[in-house]
Amino acid sequence: MSAPQIDRARLSRRGVLTAALAAGLTVPFGVPGRAAAGAAAGPPRLVLPAPTGPFPVGTVPLHLVDRSRPDPLTGPPHHRELMASVWYPARDVARYPRAEWLPDASLNALLTQNEFPPDVVSTPFTAGRSGAPVRRSGERLPVVVFSHGAHGHRFEYTTVVQELASHGYVVVTVDHTYDAFTGFPDGRILEPLRDGDFFLGARDFADDIPFVLDCIEDLAAGRNPDADHRPLPAGLRGALDPRRIGMFGWSKGATATAWTMLADRRVRAGLAIDAPMEPLVETDLDRPFMLMTAEFTRAEEPVAQCWSHLKGWRLNIQADGASHRSYCDYEVLVPQLAAVVGMSDEELLGWIGPLEPSRGLRIQQAYPLAFFDQHLRHRRQRLLEGPSRAFPEVRFIP
Repeated sequence: MSAPQIDRARLSRRGVLTAALAAGLTVPFGVPGRAAAGAAAGPPRLVLPAPTGPFPVGTVPLHLVDRSRPDPLTGPPHHRELMASVWYPARDVARYPRAEWLPDASLNALLTQNEFPPDVVSTPFTAGRSGAPVRRSGERLPVVVFSHGAHGHRFEYTTVVQELASHGYVVVTVDHTYDAFTGFPDGRILEPLRDGDFFLGARDFADDIPFVLDCIEDLAAGRNPDADHRPLPAGLRGALDPRRIGMFGWSKGATATAWTMLADRRVRAGLAIDAPMEPLVETDLDRPFMLMTAEFTRAEEPVAQCWSHLKGWRLNIQADGASHRSYCDYEVLVPQLAAVVGMSDEELLGWIGPLEPSRGLRIQQAYPLAFFDQHLRHRRQRLLEGPSRAFPEVRFIP
């Protein structure tokens, strides 16, 4: 099936915002351009879609220090230092505040690096309630780890993360320090390092994950891995099932997902979202692995080579009109930003591609959940067995 022709009328800013409203979002209208963004009412707050699962969502940050590894930038005596967040099904959430998507200081840095004015919008709230107690139902909860893209952050797939948590998963998201917009408990705000000789590749991202898996095992055993010994939400210790761990990532983090699975058998199933797959995967992988491709397709040799080494259950799906950002939070956040800063239709198209935000949202909520339900919970998912009338734009690539 060929890619659809770009419908400029459908992809106008008005059309994209209408699609965002159809997805259940509140979009900040009434701010015509960049100059008006500093109006007295303050910057409009971006909005994330609500998860669809039956459970409220809780979240807590973790400050993790791997004392077995030196800091890759400064070296000894400093150790590798990471920020992570744990997302989980929660209970009794009413008195716990909603967590922010990205702290405003980090959001301003992200906006500035992408040539938007700082303070033009406020960070969205997530569905996660900070510190809320964990909902326990008698069995341990399956776990999914998330690795972000290049120059990204651990919140960029919050739509998927809180969707999984609302359906009973514990999700651990990780900032890969020095290639992430991240903040530490002592007030340090770090941005991705883009200049000079220092560079973190997909293998470096993957090198962070075994320690994160160790911390998951600590939580499962009732220990607190937080380096500052901050209190954990009630019920989190002992709630995780270390025998049911999956992983997903986007872009560089998607490639890191494959490399992690090659190095650590604790990860039972992996989902790679538009992965460049460089460096090349040259070893067979015998566990379930799924590709959600967009711009990095199997026409690219690194992706095709990775596919050839997938010897277990495997699947490649792709949505017509999908861009590199179609399966992440930017699919629904950038159209809102466009209304505020006066982004042109062409600029908006360059950011999110021709796939309508409402469709991208439904895809990112449905397919990752189906994948982990099938391979961590062993529940058959017909959505993964072939084309669906509910998702006519999603193709199965043989």
